[in-house]
Amino acid sequence: MNQRPYTTILIVPTGVGAAIGGYAGDAIPVAKVLAQVCDRLITHPNVLNGASLYWNIPNAFYVEGYGLDKFASGCWGLRPVRNNKIGLLLDQGIEPELQLRHLQAADAARATLGLTITDYVITDAALNVELRTAPSGASWGTIGNPDSLLRAAEILIKKAGAEAIAVVARFPDDMDEKAVQNYRQGKGVDPLAGAEAVISHLVVRTFQIPCAHSPALAAAPPEPNLSPRSAAEELGYTFLPCVLVGLSRAPQFILEKETVSSLPDDIWANQVDSVIIPATACGSSALLSLSQRQCQIITVKENKTLIQVPPEPLGIKSIQVNSYLEAVGVIAADKAGINPSALRPQLSSIVRS
Repeated sequence: MNQRPYTTILIVPTGVGAAIGGYAGDAIPVAKVLAQVCDRLITHPNVLNGASLYWNIPNAFYVEGYGLDKFASGCWGLRPVRNNKIGLLLDQGIEPELQLRHLQAADAARATLGLTITDYVITDAALNVELRTAPSGASWGTIGNPDSLLRAAEILIKKAGAEAIAVVARFPDDMDEKAVQNYRQGKGVDPLAGAEAVISHLVVRTFQIPCAHSPALAAAPPEPNLSPRSAAEELGYTFLPCVLVGLSRAPQFILEKETVSSLPDDIWANQVDSVIIPATACGSSALLSLSQRQCQIITVKENKTLIQVPPEPLGIKSIQVNSYLEAVGVIAADKAGINPSALRPQLSSIVRS
């Protein structure tokens, strides 16, 4: 008898300084290993985006954060695709030379990787992204002209037939120098991540199609003390390649009302077997929704963040592990139908309830 596919969600919240996954695609190795022990791995751009570096994981699903929240709540399903037609949306605030770099990156993805990309659209006004820092140190941001973003996205969808949207917004150069240095040295928060999430959330919420963001930044001088975890962002003039690769196979969102035309490969929240998240970052909408379902929640102690939201005060039952290596073992045991406690040297006797 064939068992249904084992499905795992890997979440590393954006902009909270996660020790693993808080930098330039440094959670990709975690995703690659997890994909070996589960049949379907659902994760989000923060995990799989590595600037000029990326990795095609055939059984991984690239799902934007707002879409992941809607999926976890059961409102939206995921429909796997072979290839999305990607619309490229550029901020009017990007200077001509920097714009050219991004257009050449898109052409390179078409010629070298065979991706399908529509003609590009430039917003009718500069998006005016501003960066913010919360008291905890987490990053977030605002967009000065969200309507311009949505108008450009609508043109790509309705006129160019885009099935996914790659947004490139000009980010400010006057970022906190100390924060940037800390990030480049592997000991700070990604100062861009929170604002990036705001941009992609807005597009996904409005149009219900995959979206991811790539910041446009002026080139920085080489950093001698660069952390390997941040190094992927120093390899070129744009972070666009990983976004285009991720969106090319990002699953389409299907709304609850469309379930009458469901396909065998469609994925819904009630099919999720396990979710893995940093032990101090358990307050996300997706995890709160999943905690109400019959799925195993695994919290990773070693992946420290700037926020302190453990599962216990929220009434979330979880298995806490020290590392992602240990989490892989728990997933393998769960998939095999083995209680992880049976793998330990001491097992308490059964008692009367």
